[in-house]
Amino acid sequence: MLRVLACGFLVADIVVADLERVAGPGELVYAPRGIVLSVGGHPANVSVDLVKLGVEPGTVGVCGAVGSDLFGDFIVRTLEGYGLKLFIERVPASTNKNVILVVKGEDRRFHVELGASNLLKPETVIGLAERERPEVFYLASGITDLVDARIGEVFERAARVSRITFADSVPPHGKGWDYILPALPHVAVFHCNESEARGLTGAPDLEGALRKLLGWGVKLALVTMGERGAVAANRRRVVEQPAFKVEVVDPTGAGDAFCAGVIWRLLELGLSASELSEAGGEELAELLLYGQAAGASACTAPGTTEGVSRDKVEELVEGQGRSLLEKTKIRNLPL
Repeated sequence: MLRVLACGFLVADIVVADLERVAGPGELVYAPRGIVLSVGGHPANVSVDLVKLGVEPGTVGVCGAVGSDLFGDFIVRTLEGYGLKLFIERVPASTNKNVILVVKGEDRRFHVELGASNLLKPETVIGLAERERPEVFYLASGITDLVDARIGEVFERAARVSRITFADSVPPHGKGWDYILPALPHVAVFHCNESEARGLTGAPDLEGALRKLLGWGVKLALVTMGERGAVAANRRRVVEQPAFKVEVVDPTGAGDAFCAGVIWRLLELGLSASELSEAGGEELAELLLYGQAAGASACTAPGTTEGVSRDKVEELVEGQGRSLLEKTKIRNLPL
């Protein structure tokens, strides 16, 4: 039986990290850390990170679509190398690719080619969830057009067979944020960053966004804010936690590693969706702590997953965890 089934878009990431600047027209800028090809896309990154955190590889499945091209071959071969259970569709389209430029001290610049992931079939995702019955069903959407069109049905069916349903997204292409609203009553955990939370909800501030997400049916809302930390909210509490301090080489994949850290703890704690809705501040603070430690570890090396390891996460928690918990703010969130 699968413990985790991670579905959605798969991407070949071409990462240029630690740049002094982005080249101007006609200018040559050298890449001090080289140009790295790595597997990307939230489901792939989350799955690889889970294996690196110690989850048995054969209990983690990845579902997505790639093209019959060199980049599709690379994604399949790389994921196979981690021992993951693959449910990959080969479709008549180019594999999604993303050129990521990372300038020192600045946020990442993404240049995305859309392709094969838009052809992932919702019937494939639903069928896998019902057959495998994973403890955690994770779906990343926004650029998976066929799945996005039936996302409410996908999550409703997955919620029948999985203890935890976990939704993640990128800013949607070719549609508004309202595409995801039918899914939210069936979502136990919803993750996004602060700008995505405001874009989805239309709220002027983060607290208003959290209220809307919970009012739409989400049991636990998680919002990551980079170097400013992360926030968790359920119907009882809102928890604000500062970030770990690490030397940032490349923040690409930090959000995915955060999700992997949270899922890792959820697997160990065995909480259900209803229990997450009622969980106290201390339990939410612990989820944030391990999620943030995994996210921070991802920032310490170029690429999406290279910096993540269980030893590094435990070292961060041991070294900085008590201080972060002491600075964590827990309060009521009136809905």
